[in-house]
Amino acid sequence: MTLSTHVLDTARGVPAAGIAVTLFAIKGSSRALLAQALTNADGRMDKPLAAELPAGTYELVFAVGPYFARRRVTAFYADVPIRFVVSGEGEHCHVPLLLSPWGYSTYRGS
Repeated sequence: MTLSTHVLDTARGVPAAGIAVTLFAIKGSSRALLAQALTNADGRMDKPLAAELPAGTYELVFAVGPYFARRRVTAFYADVPIRFVVSGEGEHCHVPLLLSPWGYSTYRGS
């Protein structure tokens, strides 16, 4: 299974560039670092965060605090963690983040 993401700044109506995204595998109470990347000018990664993820539990952590600080915007969130479960192999999973200084939403995309 491949994994991709993108971040949109819904308060400004633009892609959110320069956000650090970290992917972890979760097993019990521990997590293992799998990948790190920065969003590009289109709010996306230049390549998938993972090319082959087996079934399991994973967490994406979006470091949004520095993004807002660069814009001199006071924001409520420093990081946005999204924990999700991959149930099958061979599929593509897209996990977008829709972001504002005061809230966020996400969904399973295609």
